[in-house]
Amino acid sequence: MRHFKILFLTCVGWLVCSFCFSMEYHVGKNGNDGNAGTELKPFITIAAAVRYAVAGDTITVHTGTYREWVNPLRGGSSNLQRIVYRAAPGEKVELKGSEVIKGWKKERNGVWKVILPNTFFGDYNPYKDSINGDWFLNKGRLHHTGEVFLKGKSLYEMESFDKLINPVEASNTFDSIGATYTWYCESDEQFTTIWANFQQADPNKQLVEITTRPTVFYPSEPGINFITISGFHISQAATQWAAPTAEQTGMIATHWNKGWIIENNVISDSKCNGITLGKDRTTGQNVWSADKGNVNRDGNIHYIEVIFNVLRKGWTKATIGSHIVRNNQIYNCEQTGICGSMGAAFSTIENNHIYNIWQKRQFEGWEIGGIKFHAPIDVIIRKNNIHNSGRGIWLDWMTQGARVSQNLFYSNDQQDLFIEVNHGPYLVDNNILLSPIAISNQSEGGAYVHNLIAGEVSVNSDLSRFTPYFLPHSTSIAGLTTIFGGDDRFYNNIFIGDGKTSTKQYGLESYNIAKLPVWISGNVYYNEASPSSRDEDLIKVKSFNPNLQLLTVGASTTLHLLLENGFYKHHVKMINTAMLGKAKISKSLYENPDGSAMQIDVDYFGKKRDTLNNHAGPFAALPVGEIVIKIWK
Repeated sequence: MRHFKILFLTCVGWLVCSFCFSMEYHVGKNGNDGNAGTELKPFITIAAAVRYAVAGDTITVHTGTYREWVNPLRGGSSNLQRIVYRAAPGEKVELKGSEVIKGWKKERNGVWKVILPNTFFGDYNPYKDSINGDWFLNKGRLHHTGEVFLKGKSLYEMESFDKLINPVEASNTFDSIGATYTWYCESDEQFTTIWANFQQADPNKQLVEITTRPTVFYPSEPGINFITISGFHISQAATQWAAPTAEQTGMIATHWNKGWIIENNVISDSKCNGITLGKDRTTGQNVWSADKGNVNRDGNIHYIEVIFNVLRKGWTKATIGSHIVRNNQIYNCEQTGICGSMGAAFSTIENNHIYNIWQKRQFEGWEIGGIKFHAPIDVIIRKNNIHNSGRGIWLDWMTQGARVSQNLFYSNDQQDLFIEVNHGPYLVDNNILLSPIAISNQSEGGAYVHNLIAGEVSVNSDLSRFTPYFLPHSTSIAGLTTIFGGDDRFYNNIFIGDGKTSTKQYGLESYNIAKLPVWISGNVYYNEASPSSRDEDLIKVKSFNPNLQLLTVGASTTLHLLLENGFYKHHVKMINTAMLGKAKISKSLYENPDGSAMQIDVDYFGKKRDTLNNHAGPFAALPVGEIVIKIWK
């Protein structure tokens, strides 16, 4: 017993000492890398602090713009012993993957030129590198990973000098006038020349930056766990296309690690991706593109092979994922705000504002959206505001145990939510989906509960692709099969149509042809939205228009609507694990990630629902009459 006490006290003492000896290193623009890194004698680069930081340490960066690639050498040892990178409280700290460029020479009206030696770029020149990868569509032209910025706004790359000097307003972009600010580049063995049409601006008197780094915060090696990144303004990196079959490198990228926290940052102006939580290079690098000569092997088979490569390398909950991405503002990224192939498993994505994704539309591809995940196993995506993003959320392959809850979607011109080739179970609850196409469901085993849906809903089968499903709460594959369509549950939702009788499907009509059984009850249909033939306990008032409006003023978004009297008399059941049952293919319950039973008893705001007075839709206890609700602030 005495030996046990000695051992216990020794362990406690070691833990106390480890916390006592944690260091805080400071970085400031008045510093020097020869300093000790104290608050009075800070380093001048974050790279200098990286060389010293170990588990339990904090790197505090002070006001200024830091143009460097932060490449962590070590991570933390646990959630309690992290390495924390943070902006000093109350100070604006910018991390940029770009450099300021002066010395522009005027060529003609609006058009200027700068010639840079290739040595300026070091071992990576984004004006020689081009965007490429599996499922990338270049629209018949070359796209460099580099970008040119005038006063913080990116210019449009042109594929020829003639188009540079004769720009036209673009019809396929959300900034047609901005598309007349253009650039073009050429490189040889010694020099890179960049031409830019700055219109009336003088680039030698304005801030002009060009991207020079492929990322801003990314460990070059995997195995760097338990890092926190907090409070920075991160922008302007020459990021590459992040296919699910390739290394995925955003401006912030975890590089196949575990337990990162990415919080309270402003992340903008990435050539492709803002945050990536995804795959590394060693398990495959654009394997479909590399095997194009084999006509009998499509992308589906290549990705399945990559999945098994990842499993052989030890993809488990103990080693990969479990990240937290919260309270970030993410915008002006041309592929995704957040993406991840398999590396996002077991993570929580919450309270992020994601917008203006894929706005320039100079290229296309099958990996674009506000959030795009493959294998979001037990991932929680909640309380995010996603708009003007092409697709809002795209959950593609192996969505199991995931929950999409309390999110706001609007002005996404493709879909708010695209669920592709998954077998479930997954839950979509208490969301507001207001884009023209709300849900495109090419999966099975989903539960949609207490949502407000003012866009089209479709369900489709996919009998050509065999995709995996797992043992519950695990990365262990249980089997592979195709998508028949159905095995879905729709409980207590409000559907609002456009007031027109047309071929558009604003309710659940598409489920009339679902091949697998469906369970549909407690839903409300207004303004020409139509139920399925399998609906039970519904309200259908096709002629009633709730006059739904969304108003955004500054950072605040308000929802306005009316509900007819029958709504308040329509009481619906409380939905829980027992009622939802099991997904047919995976044979798994709709339950929480820890295996406990699920009770969907709170609303969009987290307010408790009344069991005896529960109503359809995402809001509990709505007043009678005109309803005005602040849904984002």
